Amino acid sequence: MSQQRHGNTPGNAGAVPAFPDLPEATIARLPEYLRALHNLAEAGSDTISSEGLAAAAGVNSAKLRKDLSHLGSYGTRGVGYDVTLLIDQIEYILGLDQRRAVALVGVGNLGHALAGYDGFASRGFRIVALFDADLEQVGKAINGLTVRHVGELRRAVVEDGITIGVISTPPSAAQGVADDLVAAGVTSILNFAPCVLSVPAGVDVRKVDLAIELQILSFHEHRKASLTALPGGLVGEGGNQEAVGS
Repeated sequence: MSQQRHGNTPGNAGAVPAFPDLPEATIARLPEYLRALHNLAEAGSDTISSEGLAAAAGVNSAKLRKDLSHLGSYGTRGVGYDVTLLIDQIEYILGLDQRRAVALVGVGNLGHALAGYDGFASRGFRIVALFDADLEQVGKAINGLTVRHVGELRRAVVEDGITIGVISTPPSAAQGVADDLVAAGVTSILNFAPCVLSVPAGVDVRKVDLAIELQILSFHEHRKASLTALPGGLVGEGGNQEAVGS
């Protein structure tokens, strides 16, 4: 686990400044930088140039340098960025030094897969509670956790210190689950249900709709097919790569 930094320390070059007001686009790219940095650290790299990190993260190097400047990190000319320090900075900004507790509601096929995914723990998250309305699911053990009835959700949020809720229910149940999470004090929700949630101001919702992403890819396939059908039409090698949620 990397060191924790809480605010700027005078004379400490590269320390995180007072919590920055980051553009949404920068926030969305920070996890990509962090993933690339962890891969570099595991490979034994101590430093990395902006061009090297940009290539590993799949972004433009000028954009990366601007993003990291918001964190007070500018690298060292001729050396690049200190990998461990930059991991530390980004983890602090993303709040990953707090091991946030997560509740997962809906343990159907997708929810079951999410509950069994071990990658969350290495990224700073702990799924501490599983819920479902289906009595046939309640009581089952998944990845060391017992599925509880959704009626216990509000109490569990308080008792388990849950700060993030993940919804993987059918769309008809998602709004009610979101209402229960908000009523219990959860202000961050990741929604896998194919619907739009209505939440109060101050509650952040991120939506992941796999069907929408496939439809976007279908558009690109249709466009490429249309271009190749034109007289003399050619499509260059490689396709457009779009980030989920961009």
